[in-house]
Amino acid sequence: DALKRSRAVLGGQAGEQVAPFLPHFPCNPADARFVGKPVDFIAFPGAAADDDIAEILLIEVKTGNAQLSARERQIKCAVEEGRVRYVEYRI
Repeated sequence: DALKRSRAVLGGQAGEQVAPFLPHFPCNPADARFVGKPVDFIAFPGAAADDDIAEILLIEVKTGNAQLSARERQIKCAVEEGRVRYVEYRI
């Protein structure tokens, strides 16, 4: 069982790295930045082409039957409810 779970985790991690180059990725791979935790990517569609940015995407990559974690569901809910803000931090 542990070996099976370990393989699933490694497969998921590999999938995260190649996901931007697979068909149907939701944006140009050049517009996406890998974050890892708590979401896999943040993307700014249009940025690489120097176009206007009409939206910002938080992208979570899943493989097989993997489900969102509790934290990932909380983030999804916060975005869907509009509880997102831009903070400028100056030092």
